Amino acid sequence: MARTAADALVEALLDWEVEVVFGLPGDGINGIMEALRTRQDKIRFVQVRHEESAAFMACGYAKWTGKLGVCLATSGPGGIHLLNGLYDAKLDGQPVLAITGLQYHDLIGTLTQQDVELDKLFEDVCVYNNRIMSPAHVENVVELACRSALSRRGVAHITMAVDTQSLPVKSDERSKRNIAGHVSNLMAESAHEPSEDQLARAAAILNEGRRICILAGRGALGARNELVAVAERLGAPVVKPLLGKAALPDDSPYSTGGTGLLGTAPSQDALEGCDTLLIVGSSYPYIEYYPKPGQARAVQIDIDGQRIGLRYPIEAGLVGDSRRVLSRLLPRLDHQPDRSFLEEAQAGMGHWRELMEERGTRKDVPMKPQVVAHELNKLLADDAIVATDSGTITTWAARHIDMRGEMMFSVSGTLASMACAVPYALAAAVAYPGRQVIAFIGDGGFSMLLCELATAVRYGLDIKIIVIRNNTLGQIKWEQMVFLGNPEYGCELQPIDFAAVARGFGVAGFTIEDPADCGDTLRQALAHPGPAVVDAIVDPHEPPMPPKVTVDQATKLATSLARGTPDALKIARTIIGDRIREII
Repeated sequence: MARTAADALVEALLDWEVEVVFGLPGDGINGIMEALRTRQDKIRFVQVRHEESAAFMACGYAKWTGKLGVCLATSGPGGIHLLNGLYDAKLDGQPVLAITGLQYHDLIGTLTQQDVELDKLFEDVCVYNNRIMSPAHVENVVELACRSALSRRGVAHITMAVDTQSLPVKSDERSKRNIAGHVSNLMAESAHEPSEDQLARAAAILNEGRRICILAGRGALGARNELVAVAERLGAPVVKPLLGKAALPDDSPYSTGGTGLLGTAPSQDALEGCDTLLIVGSSYPYIEYYPKPGQARAVQIDIDGQRIGLRYPIEAGLVGDSRRVLSRLLPRLDHQPDRSFLEEAQAGMGHWRELMEERGTRKDVPMKPQVVAHELNKLLADDAIVATDSGTITTWAARHIDMRGEMMFSVSGTLASMACAVPYALAAAVAYPGRQVIAFIGDGGFSMLLCELATAVRYGLDIKIIVIRNNTLGQIKWEQMVFLGNPEYGCELQPIDFAAVARGFGVAGFTIEDPADCGDTLRQALAHPGPAVVDAIVDPHEPPMPPKVTVDQATKLATSLARGTPDALKIARTIIGDRIREII
C-alpha cells in the first residue's frame, strides 16, 4: 500500500525514539491508528479509558524517564479531554507531544460534527502548536514539534484532518522551497554553563552568608551528589518542595523535608531564619513561605532563565543544569566553620520525626490516615516509584513516605490537579516493568479516573493503589474552615466500596479499617501479583495540621465550628485529643 501522511507521522516519531503512545481511538484519528497498527512491533500503543488519563500518563512518563511523552486523541471531545493533563505538563515543565485529529479538511469551520479547531483551543498550553496541512508538511511539523517539546520542556501539539491522514505522500507535490530530506532528528543539548564572573558573584554571596538555606526543587533531581557536597561545604539545611522530594534522601543529615502547609516545622524555621538562600531548580509557587524580601541574599540556579527571580529577589542568577552548575560552583565555596544553623535544623528534625512517629503509630478507631502512610513507608523498596495526588493525601505522603535509595516520587505539582496519581503510576509501570509502583491517592481523586483500573488489567500493569477513604474532599473542607472561617459545605462524598469496585474490574481488592491490621493487609496487597487496590477507611475529622498553626488559622477554625460546620464537636474533640497526646 502507498505510504500515507499518517505513516510519515509515526515514522517521524520513531526517528525521535518514541517508544509508547498513550491514547484512545476515534474516527478522527483512524489513519494514525492504522499507521500505529502496522508498526506495533516498533512503537507501543497503550489504550486508556479516558483521554485525560492519556495526557496525565504522557506527563508522568516524561517525569519518570526524562523522555518525550506522547498522547493521542480524536477530534472534538477527545482532544478537549487532553487539556487538564497537558496543563499539568506545561506547569511542571515536562516535554509532551499531543497528537489530535480534525474533521475533513474541507468541512472545518462549517459547524460540522466535532468541528473544534483544536490548534486554536490549545494555543495557551503549548510551546509549539501547528496544523498539518498536507502529506508534504508532516515531516517538517513533527520534527519541530518533538524538538520544541524537548528543548523548551513543554507541550507541543500537532493536529491533522482525518482525510489528510490517509492521503498518499506521493500524491502531494512539495513546494520548491520544501526540499526533501532537509530536516534532522538530531537533538542538540545546550551546554547551559554560566560565565566565570557569574559564578564568582554567586560564590561571594554564599561565602558571606552565616545562616544559609538551600531550597531544592525538581531541577535538582539529577544532582544529588553535588547537592550534598554544597550543603556540607556551606553547613546548610536543604528544604525540599514537593517536586524535589527525591532530590535528597529524607534520612540525609542535611534534609529538613518539605515546605509550606504540608511541610515540616524545621523547614519553615530554616526559611524564616536564614540570611542567605540558594534556590536550586525550584520555582515553588507559594511565595508566602519564602524568607521576607530583604531578609536574605539569594542565589538561584535554574535551567530556564525565565524563572530566575520569579519568586524571590535574587542577587545572582545562574542559568544552567543544576548538576553542572553546582559542580562548577563547589570549588569556589568556602567551608562554613559555624555549623550552628545546620545543627538547629538537625535537632528540629529529630523532634519532628518523633512527632511523625507518634502520629503514624496511633491505635485510634476510626483509623488515622497517617497510620496508613507510616505502615506503607516501611514496606517500600529502595527503588519504588510513588505517585501521589492532590488533597490532604499530599500531606500524608509528604510527611510519612521517606525517599531513600533510588526511589522516585511525583505529583501534579504546580497545577495541583486531582486524579493524576493512577495515570502517573500506570506510566511508571509501562516505563519500568518489574519495579514496585505505588499510587497513593484519596477517594475524591481516585473516583475521578478509576476507569483506568481496566487499563491496568488489560496490560498487566503491576501497580498498587492505596486509597485513603475519608468520604470527603478533605483539603477543600479544611481550607473552607481554616483559611476562611466558613462552615464546611459541599465537601461530603457518597461512600464507595473501592475494594468491591476493584474486584468488578478483575483487580484484587483489600480493605483496612483497624490500624492493628494495617501493616499486614498492606503487606498482602503489595505481595499480590498484578494490580491491587487497598481501600483504607480513615477518620474524616483528622486535620492536615500545618507545621506551625498561626493565631489567624486557629481563630478562623474556631469561627467555622461556631458557625455550624457539620460534626463540629467531633472535629473539635479530634483536634484537642491529638494535641493532648502530642504534648504528653
